[in-house]
Amino acid sequence: MTLEAIKWNREENKLVILDQTLLPDMTLYLHIKDVQDGWKAINMMKVRGAPAIAIVGCLSLTSEIINHKEFKNKQAFFDFMKAKLNYLVTARPTAVNMKKAADEFIKLANELYNDSNYSLSSMKDRIVNDFEGMLEIDVKVNMAIGNNGAQEILSKNASKDSIIILTHCNTGSLATAGYGTALGVIRSLHKMEKLIHVYCTETRPYNQGARLTAYELVHDKIPATLICDDMVAAVLKTKKITAVVVGADRVTLNGDTANKIGTYQASIAILAKYHNVPFYVAAPRTSIDTNMYKGDDIIIEKRSAEEITHINGNRIAAEGIECWNPAFDVTPASLITGIITEIGTFSPEELKKHI
Repeated sequence: MTLEAIKWNREENKLVILDQTLLPDMTLYLHIKDVQDGWKAINMMKVRGAPAIAIVGCLSLTSEIINHKEFKNKQAFFDFMKAKLNYLVTARPTAVNMKKAADEFIKLANELYNDSNYSLSSMKDRIVNDFEGMLEIDVKVNMAIGNNGAQEILSKNASKDSIIILTHCNTGSLATAGYGTALGVIRSLHKMEKLIHVYCTETRPYNQGARLTAYELVHDKIPATLICDDMVAAVLKTKKITAVVVGADRVTLNGDTANKIGTYQASIAILAKYHNVPFYVAAPRTSIDTNMYKGDDIIIEKRSAEEITHINGNRIAAEGIECWNPAFDVTPASLITGIITEIGTFSPEELKKHI
């Protein structure tokens, strides 16, 4: 059975999401009734992963549009939609997918508003249909990323039947509409019977790797080992890792990549370079920010101190200690072997030619 983090039922106008803060101990689906619910779910990381954030944000607006009392006119609908989309962007600012979706749908709504061939009713129908289409499109994109990444890794390795992958954070069905990005590459290699093993990091302080990636790997019966974040150097030195594959929340035009904290630090990207292990970023083109040239310009979300000082509600750090808890770091393009997208794998230098 395929894991579903997002479920949408048009007939019932019902959006439910898997509450990822409770995994792996409890499987609980939450009903997202409107944009306020969607914003809270994104901000509190009940749903996370750049593609999933955009999909849940837009579907929460879909539900509110359908439930909303009749709008007075096209202008009222456009203003309503624009305000709601811009509000959703504020839930988690680093991941670019929600921002890009908001900009694209505001642009579309403006075009429909100015098109006399569209009535208020047909304008709403077009927007709702396009929102709903994001689910199916994302799965297709992820499967293409998975296959492209698998082929890239196999093409660079003489030992094509002994692939061992290291990954960080969660980039699978729980972070997308299904299949996943970096975990999609792993799924494709497993499906091809080329994958021997996966090493996944715990991903402190929020433990997405331990709670979510391990959960998906066990669910899919993919041979895997969970390691602490500070064990990466030892694994790269001793376990014959074929490649590192991670996801991305935002990729700038020069190839700099923001991803979960720990991706860049001396536990993964730098060590992969030192050990001559290829380092790949798997991301849909919606994660590429064409308006931002370098990673230094990315706004990095800061999370609460409690994520560091507590585990499952229990304090583990000395009371009164100050904390710094950025949710992401930026890996320089110089450390990235290739960026795997749905249309192919490109070096950071080649990226802007293909988007």
